[in-house]
Amino acid sequence: MSNTPLPSSFDGDNEFYEENRWQKFSRRLKEEPLIPLGCVLTCMALFGASRSIRAGDHNRTNRMFRARIYAQGFTLVAMIAGSVYWQTDRQKRKEFDKAVEERKAREKNEAWIRELEARDEEEKDIRRMREARRRGVSVDVVRSEDAEKEAKKMEEGKRKVLDQLAEKGAGSIVEVETEAKKKGVLESVQQMVWGGKK
Repeated sequence: MSNTPLPSSFDGDNEFYEENRWQKFSRRLKEEPLIPLGCVLTCMALFGASRSIRAGDHNRTNRMFRARIYAQGFTLVAMIAGSVYWQTDRQKRKEFDKAVEERKAREKNEAWIRELEARDEEEKDIRRMREARRRGVSVDVVRSEDAEKEAKKMEEGKRKVLDQLAEKGAGSIVEVETEAKKKGVLESVQQMVWGGKK
């Protein structure tokens, strides 16, 4: 048995580049700089309108409200134009993010399977050590017996596949192989979960 800790598929380590909020904000600001400009102009027009209201200058207040409307219109046009211009880039980015998510899920699944295999191997080592102590033999003897049993199981599986091939004919080799693989995976998961008991 090794003393190294088992890998966990639930670790929070992110190996992939993920964009945080600030990076996303700065990227969007670089892509569409006219939208924040329109927002700033709108705020300045509102601030100017509020100052002119306090000062009692109705003429300037009307001009500031008109400027606010123009600034909001500019912002709206900038949003629509930017949306049309960057549409293909955003679609590609969504596809990339989806591919990254799929890759992360696949790697998480593979790490989980490796973790289960490592735990299964440790469990087998513990069983071998117990069996060796119980029988009063070395662990290597029990390990070689287990290897022989595994070889016999593999041979039986191959024989079953060949028998199925003979029954179904030469045209169904792919079907029989896929069934054998599915059954092999299912049996291995059952062995890991229930310890060989069905």
